[in-house]
Amino acid sequence: MAGARAIGRDVHFYLFSEPDKPLGGMRLSPSVTEKNFLSMLGILIVASGPYRVTLRSTGSDLMPTDQPLKRGHYDVRPYSRRDTISITDEPCITRILSRTITGRDDIFRARVRERDGKCVITGTVNVRAQMDNWRGFEAAHIFPVSSEEYFVQNGFSRWITNRMGGHDTAINSSQNGLLMLSTIHQCFDGFDFSVNPDDGYKITSFDGDPFRIDGKVLDPICRDHNSEAGARDELLRWHFRQAVLANMRGAGEASFEMDFPPGTDMMGEIFNGPEPAKRMKAELFSRLNGVSSAY
Repeated sequence: MAGARAIGRDVHFYLFSEPDKPLGGMRLSPSVTEKNFLSMLGILIVASGPYRVTLRSTGSDLMPTDQPLKRGHYDVRPYSRRDTISITDEPCITRILSRTITGRDDIFRARVRERDGKCVITGTVNVRAQMDNWRGFEAAHIFPVSSEEYFVQNGFSRWITNRMGGHDTAINSSQNGLLMLSTIHQCFDGFDFSVNPDDGYKITSFDGDPFRIDGKVLDPICRDHNSEAGARDELLRWHFRQAVLANMRGAGEASFEMDFPPGTDMMGEIFNGPEPAKRMKAELFSRLNGVSSAY
């Protein structure tokens, strides 16, 4: 749904010279501190010089501290009148859920399951793993396979060290994967929450936190830096950056319908939904390449 991410926002930020035109905002989660918020604004704001961020109701400047962020309106002001401030036009990737048709990612799924054995977000252990029963658990790609071409062209594959041959793009490496409960996986793919490797791997929820994961820490089992299987910080950092762009810039990126029961006119819903061309491109890429972000 277009504009859905802006519903319920209780934090808004503005250019000081246009106090009635919000540049963006967020739904405030308990784990977000002043330091976190300033870091997120650093992703969104393009400035020619240093700037300050002021809570309009008190006139107080934010500081990079662990003080909880307060709800309200924040003004972004450059220290010098000669400096300019704008919002980045960095693209935000369209993420979808698609089913594999060739099994290209079977090895990816097996290696992520073997490494994690639990949902690394909630800590829920798969007690049926010894029976090879993984219902309800899915190996999620940090960087989506529907954007594999972008992954390769922009050099993200350089972070992968356990490739399978010279022609492997590395998108299906376990270093690009995390095991999650299926419902959690859908939220991860929708950028409803993300993990910040630069803040102690803390989880930040951008969408009301229905699963009570905000403030939790990504399970260490999946991020052993001495292991050739561990998830890479660089890819987690990319996902967090994308989540900020998707949720906090302007009215936010479109939220896509993921539930298509049997008999549903999936194509009709896509074409009548937000950004149909952008979504169809991602859907077709996944199918034509036989890859999936849902396993």
